[in-house]
Amino acid sequence: MHKTKVVIIGPSKKFLSGISYYTIRLSNALSELVEVKAILFRRMLPKRLFPGWRRVGKELTRQKFNERVKVYEMLDWYNPITWLRAFRIAQKADVIVFQWWTSSVAHMYLALEVLNFGLRRRPPIIIEFHEVVDPLEGSVLPIRIYSKVIGKLIMRLATRYVVHSNADSALISKNYGIEKGKIEVIPHGIYDHYKKIERKEAKTTAGIEEDFVILFFGLLRPYKGVKYLIKAFENLPEDFIEKSRLLIVGETWGDREVKELVKESKFSNKIEVVDRYVSDDEVSLYFSASDVLVIPYTRASQSGVAHIGMAFGMPIIASEVGGLKESLGKYEGTVLVHPGSVEDITKALRYVFNEQRGEFKAPDELRWVEIAKKWFKLVNSVKE
Repeated sequence: MHKTKVVIIGPSKKFLSGISYYTIRLSNALSELVEVKAILFRRMLPKRLFPGWRRVGKELTRQKFNERVKVYEMLDWYNPITWLRAFRIAQKADVIVFQWWTSSVAHMYLALEVLNFGLRRRPPIIIEFHEVVDPLEGSVLPIRIYSKVIGKLIMRLATRYVVHSNADSALISKNYGIEKGKIEVIPHGIYDHYKKIERKEAKTTAGIEEDFVILFFGLLRPYKGVKYLIKAFENLPEDFIEKSRLLIVGETWGDREVKELVKESKFSNKIEVVDRYVSDDEVSLYFSASDVLVIPYTRASQSGVAHIGMAFGMPIIASEVGGLKESLGKYEGTVLVHPGSVEDITKALRYVFNEQRGEFKAPDELRWVEIAKKWFKLVNSVKE
């Protein structure tokens, strides 16, 4: 019996991000059910244009594709020959899956689609959205126009589309004029690959003496709303602050206001900023040492950080925006707040400290085995 062949195209670990982790986890999970090949970007854009260029190529994770997945790290941003080589591999698949999060890879995807369109037997293409429009791209007029125009071209040549929430389904339907019947909602799987450390041990290792540790984790970008978390922390009673520590762990990508706010804060001795992309071991350490995760975004399609928090079973305070409400809706440790509301975040921190400290179970539907089943059903429904 012919085993379904799937090619997944996404970023390699060289440009490490949440999408890199996702590409690995999806490929591994799906390889239990179908034959998977992963074609990866080894150069996604000129290195110096990448905000985190200093860490490009560094070995920050031990995550890897399993032995069932055949991996090709070959796509170059500026080299059409690599696109042709990738196409020769992809054209033999039953289904091709594009990971979409930025229009910086759009020209490569469009080239692959045009080549695919010329085939007599065309493998259907599924585009999986992690961002509908990147916030930075959306704020720069020429890039916004480019991403919308070329995005619409790419979307028209695809067969189906995958998003992680109903909110994103409505958004891509509106932005790209996609029929809702062609959009499939498949949840984002939890990131349960990090080692859990006993909390007391983790705090000791991290040099944290405070009883209550509040964590923000992820790239520091203006839409992440970290300034509201800092102000909310400052609004807590002084005796509460005395026994608390605010940990802000993440590489700065345009949000330089955070460091200024911390520097000027009268409680700066209670706020620690780790301004860099941290390794897997450090992710384990900071999440294990923390008592609550705060995701104060002002907008969001999804958050891989929330899926780390659920894997650790910790209380999560999150803004009621985009797909966050849906992805965290069945997680009992969730406390939702209005985006940009300092007062809501302050109240939520006090609530968690007094009422909701403890460990919670991630919803079973977010386990990768369940995600793979949904993908298997979709793949087999579109393949010729």
